[in-house]
Amino acid sequence: MFERPDSAGDRAVLVALAIGENPDIEAQVQEFDELVRSAGADVLELVRGSRDRPHPRLFVGAGKADEIRAAVEAHGADVVIFNHALSPSQERNLERQLKCRVLDRAGLILDIFAQRARSHEGKLQVELAQLRHMATRLVRGWTHLERQKGGIGLRGPGETQLETDRRLLAARIKHIERRLEKVERTREQGRQARLRNEIPTVSLVGYTNAGKSTLFNRLTHSDVYEADQLFATLDPTLRRLDLAPHQSLILADTVGFVRDLPHELVAAFKATLTETREAALLLHVIDAADPEREARIRQVDAVLEEIGAQDVPCWRVYNKIDRLESAPDAAEARFGSGDDVFWVSAYTGEGIATLEERLAETFTESMMRGWVELPASAGRLRAQLYEEKAVEAEQTTADGQIQLRLSLPQRRFQQLVRDAGLNPEQIEVVFDAPSSAAVGQ
Repeated sequence: MFERPDSAGDRAVLVALAIGENPDIEAQVQEFDELVRSAGADVLELVRGSRDRPHPRLFVGAGKADEIRAAVEAHGADVVIFNHALSPSQERNLERQLKCRVLDRAGLILDIFAQRARSHEGKLQVELAQLRHMATRLVRGWTHLERQKGGIGLRGPGETQLETDRRLLAARIKHIERRLEKVERTREQGRQARLRNEIPTVSLVGYTNAGKSTLFNRLTHSDVYEADQLFATLDPTLRRLDLAPHQSLILADTVGFVRDLPHELVAAFKATLTETREAALLLHVIDAADPEREARIRQVDAVLEEIGAQDVPCWRVYNKIDRLESAPDAAEARFGSGDDVFWVSAYTGEGIATLEERLAETFTESMMRGWVELPASAGRLRAQLYEEKAVEAEQTTADGQIQLRLSLPQRRFQQLVRDAGLNPEQIEVVFDAPSSAAVGQ
Protein backbone atom coordinates (compact mmCIF):
# COMPACT_ATOMS: atom_id res chain seq x y z
CA MET A 1 0.00 0.00 0.00
CA PHE A 2 1.40 3.38 -0.98
CA GLU A 3 2.09 5.77 1.92
CA ARG A 4 0.98 9.37 1.40
CA PRO A 5 3.79 11.94 1.72
CA ASP A 6 3.90 14.26 4.74
CA SER A 7 3.57 17.32 2.47
CA ALA A 8 0.22 17.52 0.76
CA GLY A 9 1.54 19.58 -2.16
CA ASP A 10 -0.41 21.70 -4.61
CA ARG A 11 0.97 20.63 -8.01
CA ALA A 12 -2.07 19.11 -9.70
CA VAL A 13 -2.99 17.10 -12.77
CA LEU A 14 -6.69 17.51 -13.59
CA VAL A 15 -8.97 14.86 -15.06
CA ALA A 16 -12.29 15.73 -16.73
CA LEU A 17 -14.25 13.14 -18.71
CA ALA A 18 -17.42 13.53 -20.74
CA ILE A 19 -19.69 10.75 -19.45
CA GLY A 20 -22.29 9.84 -22.07
CA GLU A 21 -23.81 12.73 -24.02
CA ASN A 22 -22.86 15.91 -22.18
CA PRO A 23 -23.41 19.15 -24.14
CA ASP A 24 -22.34 21.26 -21.11
CA ILE A 25 -18.91 19.66 -20.83
CA GLU A 26 -16.96 22.80 -21.84
CA ALA A 27 -18.71 24.94 -19.23
CA GLN A 28 -18.15 22.21 -16.62
CA VAL A 29 -14.44 22.01 -17.45
CA GLN A 30 -14.09 25.80 -17.19
CA GLU A 31 -15.79 25.82 -13.79
CA PHE A 32 -13.63 22.89 -12.68
CA ASP A 33 -10.49 24.81 -13.60
CA GLU A 34 -11.74 27.84 -11.61
CA LEU A 35 -12.47 25.63 -8.60
CA VAL A 36 -8.97 24.13 -8.66
CA ARG A 37 -7.32 27.55 -8.95
CA SER A 38 -9.57 28.87 -6.15
CA ALA A 39 -8.14 26.08 -3.98
CA GLY A 40 -4.65 27.45 -4.69
CA ALA A 41 -3.41 24.54 -6.79
CA ASP A 42 -0.86 24.86 -9.56
CA VAL A 43 -2.46 23.25 -12.63
CA LEU A 44 0.14 21.25 -14.56
CA GLU A 45 -1.97 19.44 -17.13
CA LEU A 46 -5.61 18.70 -17.96
CA VAL A 47 -6.35 15.13 -19.08
CA ARG A 48 -9.61 14.82 -20.98
CA GLY A 49 -11.55 11.94 -22.46
CA SER A 50 -14.99 10.42 -22.81
CA ARG A 51 -16.76 7.25 -21.70
CA ASP A 52 -20.26 5.85 -21.97
CA ARG A 53 -20.18 5.07 -18.24
CA PRO A 54 -17.57 5.15 -15.45
CA HIS A 55 -15.30 2.14 -15.02
CA PRO A 56 -16.31 0.36 -11.78
CA ARG A 57 -12.72 -0.08 -10.56
CA LEU A 58 -10.80 3.02 -11.70
CA PHE A 59 -13.57 5.31 -13.01
CA VAL A 60 -11.35 5.77 -16.09
CA GLY A 61 -10.19 2.98 -18.37
CA ALA A 62 -6.81 1.27 -18.02
CA GLY A 63 -5.35 3.18 -20.97
CA LYS A 64 -6.50 6.56 -19.59
CA ALA A 65 -5.09 5.62 -16.17
CA ASP A 66 -1.69 5.01 -17.81
CA GLU A 67 -1.96 8.42 -19.53
CA ILE A 68 -2.70 10.11 -16.20
CA ARG A 69 0.21 8.33 -14.50
CA ALA A 70 2.55 9.44 -17.30
CA ALA A 71 1.43 13.04 -16.76
CA VAL A 72 2.01 12.72 -13.00
CA GLU A 73 5.52 11.37 -13.53
CA ALA A 74 6.39 13.91 -16.24
CA HIS A 75 5.41 16.91 -14.10
CA GLY A 76 6.20 15.55 -10.65
CA ALA A 77 2.59 16.16 -9.58
CA ASP A 78 1.51 15.85 -5.95
CA VAL A 79 -2.19 15.25 -6.54
CA VAL A 80 -4.64 14.19 -9.26
CA ILE A 81 -8.01 15.94 -9.06
CA PHE A 82 -11.08 14.48 -10.77
CA ASN A 83 -14.07 16.61 -11.79
CA HIS A 84 -16.30 13.73 -10.75
CA ALA A 85 -17.56 11.95 -7.65
CA LEU A 86 -15.37 8.94 -6.95
CA SER A 87 -16.36 6.02 -4.75
CA PRO A 88 -13.96 5.22 -1.88
CA SER A 89 -12.78 2.07 -3.65
CA GLN A 90 -12.16 3.94 -6.92
CA GLU A 91 -10.15 6.55 -5.01
CA ARG A 92 -8.02 3.88 -3.32
CA ASN A 93 -7.48 1.95 -6.56
CA LEU A 94 -6.44 5.11 -8.40
CA GLU A 95 -3.95 6.03 -5.66
CA ARG A 96 -2.33 2.61 -5.93
CA GLN A 97 -2.20 2.95 -9.71
CA LEU A 98 -1.00 6.58 -9.89
CA LYS A 99 1.28 6.55 -6.82
CA CYS A 100 0.00 9.93 -5.59
CA ARG A 101 -2.96 11.45 -3.79
CA VAL A 102 -6.30 11.44 -5.60
CA LEU A 103 -9.05 13.97 -4.87
CA ASP A 104 -12.57 14.01 -6.28
CA ARG A 105 -14.85 17.00 -6.85
CA ALA A 106 -16.48 16.81 -3.42
CA GLY A 107 -13.09 16.71 -1.70
CA LEU A 108 -11.95 19.71 -3.75
CA ILE A 109 -14.97 21.81 -2.75
CA LEU A 110 -14.55 20.79 0.89
CA ASP A 111 -10.92 21.91 0.74
CA ILE A 112 -11.93 25.34 -0.62
CA PHE A 113 -14.53 25.71 2.13
CA ALA A 114 -11.91 24.80 4.74
CA GLN A 115 -9.66 27.59 3.47
CA ARG A 116 -12.43 30.22 3.43
CA ALA A 117 -14.15 29.51 6.76
CA ARG A 118 -13.44 32.32 9.23
CA SER A 119 -16.09 32.15 11.94
CA HIS A 120 -16.20 29.54 14.71
CA GLU A 121 -19.45 28.15 13.28
CA GLY A 122 -18.12 28.02 9.73
CA LYS A 123 -15.01 26.12 10.80
CA LEU A 124 -17.08 23.59 12.73
CA GLN A 125 -19.44 23.08 9.78
CA VAL A 126 -16.59 22.52 7.34
CA GLU A 127 -14.76 20.15 9.68
CA LEU A 128 -17.95 18.12 10.15
CA ALA A 129 -18.43 17.87 6.39
CA GLN A 130 -14.81 16.82 5.90
CA LEU A 131 -14.99 14.15 8.60
CA ARG A 132 -18.19 12.70 7.17
CA HIS A 133 -16.58 12.61 3.73
CA MET A 134 -13.43 11.06 5.18
CA ALA A 135 -15.27 8.39 7.20
CA THR A 136 -15.74 6.15 4.17
CA ARG A 137 -12.22 6.75 2.88
CA LEU A 138 -10.02 5.59 5.77
CA VAL A 139 -7.10 3.58 4.43
CA ARG A 140 -3.57 3.00 5.63
CA GLY A 141 -2.39 6.04 3.68
CA TRP A 142 -4.21 8.49 6.00
CA THR A 143 -1.55 9.72 8.45
CA HIS A 144 -3.03 13.05 9.57
CA LEU A 145 -5.13 11.78 12.50
CA GLU A 146 -2.11 12.16 14.84
CA ARG A 147 -1.89 8.43 15.53
CA GLN A 148 1.31 6.68 16.52
CA LYS A 149 2.50 3.93 14.20
CA GLY A 150 2.11 0.69 16.12
CA GLY A 151 -0.70 2.07 18.24
CA ILE A 152 1.12 2.16 21.64
CA GLY A 153 -1.02 4.13 24.04
CA LEU A 154 -3.69 4.72 21.43
CA ARG A 155 -5.47 1.59 20.24
CA GLY A 156 -7.82 -0.40 22.41
CA PRO A 157 -7.64 -4.15 23.13
CA GLY A 158 -7.84 -6.12 19.92
CA GLU A 159 -8.33 -3.02 17.73
CA THR A 160 -6.56 -2.67 14.43
CA GLN A 161 -5.11 0.72 13.56
CA LEU A 162 -7.96 1.32 11.08
CA GLU A 163 -10.60 0.49 13.70
CA THR A 164 -8.97 2.94 16.10
CA ASP A 165 -9.04 5.66 13.48
CA ARG A 166 -12.71 5.02 12.79
CA ARG A 167 -13.53 5.13 16.52
CA LEU A 168 -11.68 8.43 16.97
CA LEU A 169 -13.34 9.83 13.86
CA ALA A 170 -16.84 8.89 15.06
CA ALA A 171 -16.15 10.46 18.47
CA ARG A 172 -14.95 13.69 16.86
CA ILE A 173 -18.04 13.82 14.62
CA LYS A 174 -20.36 13.47 17.62
CA HIS A 175 -18.43 16.17 19.49
CA ILE A 176 -18.75 18.65 16.62
CA GLU A 177 -22.44 17.82 16.14
CA ARG A 178 -23.09 18.67 19.81
CA ARG A 179 -21.26 21.99 19.47
CA LEU A 180 -23.18 22.84 16.30
CA GLU A 181 -26.46 22.07 18.06
CA LYS A 182 -25.59 24.80 20.58
CA VAL A 183 -24.81 27.21 17.73
CA GLU A 184 -28.11 26.32 16.06
CA ARG A 185 -30.02 26.99 19.29
CA THR A 186 -28.36 30.42 19.52
CA ARG A 187 -29.29 31.18 15.92
CA GLU A 188 -32.85 30.05 16.59
CA GLN A 189 -33.09 32.42 19.56
CA GLY A 190 -32.00 35.31 17.35
CA ARG A 191 -34.48 34.26 14.69
CA GLN A 192 -37.32 34.13 17.21
CA ALA A 193 -36.36 37.56 18.56
CA ARG A 194 -36.59 39.00 15.04
CA LEU A 195 -40.00 37.39 14.61
CA ARG A 196 -41.21 38.89 17.90
CA ASN A 197 -39.99 42.31 16.79
CA GLU A 198 -41.61 41.69 13.39
CA ILE A 199 -38.37 42.27 11.48
CA PRO A 200 -38.47 40.26 8.22
CA THR A 201 -35.39 38.53 6.80
CA VAL A 202 -34.42 38.75 3.13
CA SER A 203 -31.82 36.20 2.04
CA LEU A 204 -29.44 36.57 -0.91
CA VAL A 205 -28.97 33.29 -2.77
CA GLY A 206 -27.35 32.41 -6.06
CA TYR A 207 -24.56 30.63 -7.86
CA THR A 208 -21.09 31.26 -6.52
CA ASN A 209 -19.40 34.39 -7.93
CA ALA A 210 -22.73 35.92 -9.05
CA GLY A 211 -21.98 39.07 -7.03
CA LYS A 212 -24.03 38.44 -3.89
CA SER A 213 -21.50 39.98 -1.49
CA THR A 214 -21.04 43.05 -3.71
CA LEU A 215 -24.80 43.56 -3.81
CA PHE A 216 -24.96 42.99 -0.04
CA ASN A 217 -22.33 45.68 0.53
CA ARG A 218 -24.10 48.08 -1.84
CA LEU A 219 -27.45 47.72 -0.08
CA THR A 220 -26.21 47.73 3.52
CA HIS A 221 -23.10 49.94 3.13
CA SER A 222 -21.02 47.14 4.65
CA ASP A 223 -17.53 45.89 3.87
CA VAL A 224 -18.02 42.11 3.59
CA TYR A 225 -15.10 40.54 1.71
CA GLU A 226 -15.74 40.32 -2.02
CA ALA A 227 -13.59 39.03 -4.87
CA ASP A 228 -13.93 37.74 -8.42
CA GLN A 229 -13.47 34.11 -7.45
CA LEU A 230 -15.55 31.08 -6.51
CA PHE A 231 -16.63 30.94 -2.85
CA ALA A 232 -14.97 34.27 -2.02
CA THR A 233 -17.03 34.37 1.17
CA LEU A 234 -18.33 31.42 3.13
CA ASP A 235 -19.61 32.55 6.51
CA PRO A 236 -23.17 33.93 6.54
CA THR A 237 -23.49 37.61 7.37
CA LEU A 238 -26.59 39.43 8.67
CA ARG A 239 -27.04 43.20 8.48
CA ARG A 240 -29.93 45.53 9.24
CA LEU A 241 -31.27 47.39 6.20
CA ASP A 242 -33.32 50.52 6.97
CA LEU A 243 -35.99 51.03 4.31
CA ALA A 244 -37.91 53.95 5.83
CA PRO A 245 -38.41 55.55 9.25
CA HIS A 246 -39.39 52.79 11.71
CA GLN A 247 -39.21 50.15 8.96
CA SER A 248 -36.27 47.77 8.61
CA LEU A 249 -35.40 44.27 7.48
CA ILE A 250 -32.51 41.88 8.01
CA LEU A 251 -30.47 41.12 4.89
CA ALA A 252 -28.59 37.79 4.92
CA ASP A 253 -25.61 37.07 2.67
CA THR A 254 -25.32 33.29 2.31
CA VAL A 255 -22.81 30.84 0.83
CA GLY A 256 -22.91 30.51 -2.94
CA PHE A 257 -24.22 27.37 -4.59
CA VAL A 258 -22.38 25.33 -7.17
CA ARG A 259 -23.05 22.41 -9.50
CA ASP A 260 -23.11 19.06 -7.65
CA LEU A 261 -22.77 20.63 -4.19
CA PRO A 262 -21.54 17.80 -1.88
CA HIS A 263 -24.32 16.38 0.28
CA GLU A 264 -21.94 16.48 3.26
CA LEU A 265 -21.92 20.28 2.95
CA VAL A 266 -25.70 20.54 2.67
CA ALA A 267 -26.04 18.50 5.87
CA ALA A 268 -23.29 20.34 7.75
CA PHE A 269 -24.62 23.78 6.83
CA LYS A 270 -28.14 23.02 8.02
CA ALA A 271 -28.16 25.89 10.54
CA THR A 272 -26.89 28.37 7.97
CA LEU A 273 -29.37 27.26 5.32
CA THR A 274 -32.22 27.71 7.80
CA GLU A 275 -31.82 31.45 7.21
CA THR A 276 -32.75 30.75 3.58
CA ARG A 277 -35.64 28.38 4.32
CA GLU A 278 -37.27 30.70 6.82
CA ALA A 279 -36.70 34.01 5.02
CA ALA A 280 -39.65 36.19 4.10
CA LEU A 281 -38.13 36.71 0.64
CA LEU A 282 -35.24 35.36 -1.43
CA LEU A 283 -33.22 37.53 -3.80
CA HIS A 284 -31.81 35.13 -6.39
CA VAL A 285 -28.71 36.96 -7.65
CA ILE A 286 -27.77 35.97 -11.21
CA ASP A 287 -24.69 36.92 -13.22
CA ALA A 288 -26.39 38.58 -16.21
CA ALA A 289 -23.17 38.41 -18.26
CA ASP A 290 -22.65 34.68 -17.70
CA PRO A 291 -23.36 32.72 -20.91
CA GLU A 292 -24.33 29.76 -18.72
CA ARG A 293 -26.76 31.76 -16.59
CA GLU A 294 -29.87 29.72 -17.49
CA ALA A 295 -28.10 26.51 -16.43
CA ARG A 296 -26.93 28.26 -13.25
CA ILE A 297 -30.53 29.30 -12.47
CA ARG A 298 -31.71 25.69 -12.78
CA GLN A 299 -28.92 24.48 -10.51
CA VAL A 300 -29.73 27.06 -7.82
CA ASP A 301 -33.43 26.17 -8.04
CA ALA A 302 -32.48 22.51 -7.55
CA VAL A 303 -30.46 23.30 -4.40
CA LEU A 304 -33.30 25.46 -3.03
CA GLU A 305 -35.64 22.52 -3.48
CA GLU A 306 -33.14 20.20 -1.81
CA ILE A 307 -32.99 22.39 1.33
CA GLY A 308 -36.77 22.91 1.40
CA ALA A 309 -36.81 26.57 0.33
CA GLN A 310 -38.64 26.15 -2.98
CA ASP A 311 -41.86 27.74 -1.66
CA VAL A 312 -40.27 30.94 -0.29
CA PRO A 313 -41.19 33.99 -2.46
CA CYS A 314 -38.25 34.68 -4.77
CA TRP A 315 -37.20 37.65 -6.92
CA ARG A 316 -34.60 37.34 -9.65
CA VAL A 317 -31.89 39.99 -9.56
CA TYR A 318 -29.78 40.01 -12.73
CA ASN A 319 -26.47 41.50 -11.61
CA LYS A 320 -23.37 42.71 -13.51
CA ILE A 321 -25.35 44.47 -16.28
CA ASP A 322 -22.29 46.73 -16.69
CA ARG A 323 -20.59 43.72 -18.30
CA LEU A 324 -23.31 43.05 -20.87
CA GLU A 325 -22.30 43.55 -24.48
CA SER A 326 -25.79 44.79 -25.36
CA ALA A 327 -27.86 47.37 -23.50
CA PRO A 328 -29.61 46.10 -20.33
CA ASP A 329 -33.05 46.94 -21.77
CA ALA A 330 -32.33 44.66 -24.74
CA ALA A 331 -31.40 41.82 -22.39
CA GLU A 332 -34.49 42.55 -20.30
CA ALA A 333 -36.68 42.32 -23.37
CA ARG A 334 -35.07 39.02 -24.32
CA PHE A 335 -34.85 37.28 -20.95
CA GLY A 336 -37.82 38.70 -19.06
CA SER A 337 -39.09 41.48 -16.84
CA GLY A 338 -41.79 41.97 -14.25
CA ASP A 339 -42.48 42.91 -10.65
CA ASP A 340 -40.16 40.16 -9.43
CA VAL A 341 -37.31 40.66 -11.94
CA PHE A 342 -34.62 43.33 -11.54
CA TRP A 343 -31.61 44.31 -13.64
CA VAL A 344 -28.82 45.90 -11.59
CA SER A 345 -25.10 46.47 -11.33
CA ALA A 346 -23.92 46.15 -7.75
CA TYR A 347 -20.56 47.51 -8.92
CA THR A 348 -21.82 50.79 -10.48
CA GLY A 349 -25.08 51.10 -8.54
CA GLU A 350 -27.29 51.09 -11.63
CA GLY A 351 -30.78 49.77 -10.87
CA ILE A 352 -30.18 49.56 -7.11
CA ALA A 353 -32.61 52.39 -6.32
CA THR A 354 -35.44 50.55 -8.09
CA LEU A 355 -34.73 47.39 -6.08
CA GLU A 356 -34.66 49.35 -2.81
CA GLU A 357 -37.95 51.09 -3.64
CA ARG A 358 -39.62 47.75 -4.36
CA LEU A 359 -38.32 46.30 -1.08
CA ALA A 360 -39.65 49.32 0.80
CA GLU A 361 -43.06 48.98 -0.84
CA THR A 362 -43.19 45.28 -0.07
CA PHE A 363 -42.16 45.45 3.56
CA THR A 364 -43.82 48.71 4.63
CA GLU A 365 -46.21 47.70 7.36
CA SER A 366 -49.57 49.19 8.12
CA MET A 367 -48.42 52.57 9.35
CA MET A 368 -50.08 54.91 11.80
CA ARG A 369 -49.65 58.39 10.39
CA GLY A 370 -51.59 61.23 11.93
CA TRP A 371 -52.87 62.65 15.22
CA VAL A 372 -53.85 60.66 18.31
CA GLU A 373 -55.22 61.96 21.57
CA LEU A 374 -53.90 60.55 24.83
CA PRO A 375 -55.36 60.93 28.32
CA ALA A 376 -53.36 63.01 30.77
CA SER A 377 -52.43 59.81 32.63
CA ALA A 378 -50.55 58.41 29.60
CA GLY A 379 -47.23 60.06 30.42
CA ARG A 380 -45.33 56.76 30.23
CA LEU A 381 -46.70 56.04 26.76
CA ARG A 382 -45.80 59.57 25.64
CA ALA A 383 -42.20 59.08 26.81
CA GLN A 384 -41.94 55.71 25.01
CA LEU A 385 -43.23 57.25 21.78
CA TYR A 386 -40.54 59.90 21.99
CA GLU A 387 -37.91 57.20 22.60
CA GLU A 388 -39.12 55.48 19.42
CA LYS A 389 -38.67 58.81 17.55
CA ALA A 390 -42.28 58.39 16.41
CA VAL A 391 -43.52 61.86 17.45
CA GLU A 392 -43.54 64.47 14.68
CA ALA A 393 -45.50 67.16 16.58
CA GLU A 394 -47.31 67.68 19.91
CA GLN A 395 -50.04 69.95 21.21
CA THR A 396 -52.23 70.11 24.32
CA THR A 397 -55.99 70.72 24.29
CA ALA A 398 -57.79 73.18 26.54
CA ASP A 399 -58.94 70.37 28.83
CA GLY A 400 -55.38 68.99 29.25
CA GLN A 401 -55.49 66.15 26.71
CA ILE A 402 -52.25 65.40 24.85
CA GLN A 403 -52.39 65.27 21.07
CA LEU A 404 -49.44 63.75 19.17
CA ARG A 405 -48.81 63.48 15.45
CA LEU A 406 -47.23 60.05 15.03
CA SER A 407 -45.53 58.01 12.34
CA LEU A 408 -44.77 54.37 13.27
CA PRO A 409 -45.98 50.84 12.45
CA GLN A 410 -49.49 50.23 13.73
CA ARG A 411 -48.60 46.97 15.45
CA ARG A 412 -45.68 48.66 17.24
CA PHE A 413 -48.02 51.41 18.49
CA GLN A 414 -50.47 48.85 19.86
CA GLN A 415 -47.63 47.00 21.58
CA LEU A 416 -46.43 50.21 23.25
CA VAL A 417 -49.97 50.96 24.42
CA ARG A 418 -50.20 47.51 26.04
CA ASP A 419 -46.72 47.87 27.59
CA ALA A 420 -47.88 51.13 29.19
CA GLY A 421 -50.81 49.30 30.81
CA LEU A 422 -53.44 51.07 28.72
CA ASN A 423 -56.35 49.81 26.68
CA PRO A 424 -56.08 50.72 22.98
CA GLU A 425 -59.71 51.78 23.12
CA GLN A 426 -58.67 54.58 25.51
CA ILE A 427 -56.63 56.14 22.69
CA GLU A 428 -58.63 58.36 20.40
CA VAL A 429 -57.33 58.42 16.82
CA VAL A 430 -58.01 61.89 15.49
CA PHE A 431 -56.67 61.10 12.01
CA ASP A 432 -55.13 57.97 10.58
CA ALA A 433 -54.03 57.04 7.06
CA PRO A 434 -52.55 53.53 7.03
CA SER A 435 -50.98 51.92 3.99
CA SER A 436 -49.89 48.32 3.60
CA ALA A 437 -48.41 45.81 1.14
CA ALA A 438 -47.35 42.20 1.43
CA VAL A 439 -44.99 39.83 -0.36
CA GLY A 440 -46.72 38.27 -3.30
CA GLN A 441 -49.58 40.76 -3.52
